[in-house]
Amino acid sequence: MPTLSDSHDDGPLIRIRGLRTVLNGKTIFDGVDLDIPRGGITAIMGPSGTGKTTLMRHITGQLAPDAGAISVDGLEVGRIDRDALFALREKIGYLFQNSALLTDYSVFENVAFPLRQHLKLPEEIVRNIVLTKLQAVGLRGAAELMPSELSGGMVRRVALARAIVRDPMMIIYDEPFVGLDPIALNQILKLIRTLNQTLGITSILVAHELAAVRRVADHIYLLAGGKIVAHGVPEDLARGETPWTRQFFSGEADGPVPFHYPAPDYATQLGLSSAGRDAATLTPPLDPRAAPPSPALRARDEGVAARHPEPKA
Repeated sequence: MPTLSDSHDDGPLIRIRGLRTVLNGKTIFDGVDLDIPRGGITAIMGPSGTGKTTLMRHITGQLAPDAGAISVDGLEVGRIDRDALFALREKIGYLFQNSALLTDYSVFENVAFPLRQHLKLPEEIVRNIVLTKLQAVGLRGAAELMPSELSGGMVRRVALARAIVRDPMMIIYDEPFVGLDPIALNQILKLIRTLNQTLGITSILVAHELAAVRRVADHIYLLAGGKIVAHGVPEDLARGETPWTRQFFSGEADGPVPFHYPAPDYATQLGLSSAGRDAATLTPPLDPRAAPPSPALRARDEGVAARHPEPKA
């Protein structure tokens, strides 16, 4: 069996095996295995709080798992040194959920920012690269505008131009469809597919919207309960042939992901069961006079007394 440190150009760009992560006593991943192929568009979906963003942090080396191995482009992320990790991150573009534009910078300077931070290029080269990327997202004419002058869809496209300004091998899209109107949504979907096809960029979508995802994704992984509960092409998962896919893609309120958060027995808490009645009998009622008044109540009472003093005898 090949090790994760072996690089294969025709193999998956990302290979994860036996991933286990526990945060604050909660198991986020419990033996997760997945592959993300080169040059494809892979969607990571699942209910809120199932660790989709945490998975992206593992892939980019921001968070170490408790167990398991993560390989990106043939490099095992947990075993490379700091310089190699930074070099790997420079090959990854990231589209943040809130776009994260620098509000005091123009559109042009936002896109130019990674070039100025990491490379020492002549200004003419910087200008040509930035204008090329803005042209790719349809916003070359907005180069001198400020972020406050842009619509939500335009902000997302500027952030995408910045994400591709250094020609990354992979882009991670964190909730790219949130808050977009139908026109802006279609523009972003078109850009994701176009960039994937023309530049050969591997794309990872973290999203909830199946209708949008199925229009661009080649493969979907559904995360829930710390595991991959389903994966496949969008058309197969959309049929909802398992309880997990049926609940998630149909939007059912109850199912494998329960409507009620785990809690003690309801009747017992209300004192309606025999155990609850016994507990209520053994627990004396609280005398409100026994508890000291709060500062707010004390101040109120003192104010009332000052306004209505007792008559002198």
